Amino acid sequence: MDFINGVLSVFPALLGATPVVLQLAVGAMILALVGGLVLALARLSGNRIVRGIAIVYVEVFRGTPLLVQLVYIYFVLPSIGISIDPIPAGILGLGLNYAAYLSEVFRTSILSVESGQTEAALSLGYTPVKALWRIVIPQSFTVSLGPLGNYFIAMVKDTALTSVIAVMEILKTANSINSQTFQTTEIYTAAAILYLSISLPLSRLVVILEKKARSHE
Repeated sequence: MDFINGVLSVFPALLGATPVVLQLAVGAMILALVGGLVLALARLSGNRIVRGIAIVYVEVFRGTPLLVQLVYIYFVLPSIGISIDPIPAGILGLGLNYAAYLSEVFRTSILSVESGQTEAALSLGYTPVKALWRIVIPQSFTVSLGPLGNYFIAMVKDTALTSVIAVMEILKTANSINSQTFQTTEIYTAAAILYLSISLPLSRLVVILEKKARSHE
């Protein structure tokens, strides 16, 4: 009973940090979606330089830990005169990192659209660019919806890493409470439950949206 009471006692403080988690995840996901699509198109470009830049970006951000990238943005950039507040730094770090992963999702989903769709659009007088934006990309989103949703759920959990750059999200709040009360088991159990209570509904929502999108194909 004491354990349960201890878990419940810290819930209000941790719950107060939930909006920060959602702010980080939503802001970073918007950045990652835009960046990922741009990178995907760059990787599909016929221009070797553009394609090469995109490949280097993806390899660098996928080949180094997100934690290191966050630390670099927050602690190293100020040494060259670029200072970013904790939450914007967290959004930037998460967004840039996940853009590298989403680029592969977009690239494969674009390639999965039958070439006949583009050929039919071109025969109707569409330019290649117009065919891409009006025909190919909208269809590719249906294919990529599931993976994108799963990456968003992963991003929600990865917001915990921003605790190292002083963002007062759930984990940072838990650490702060633990340093004062030393109720380690109760505090981190409450944090785990809270992350789970965010992730599970999102997982269900992704499944529903994916089924709905496929039913309209």
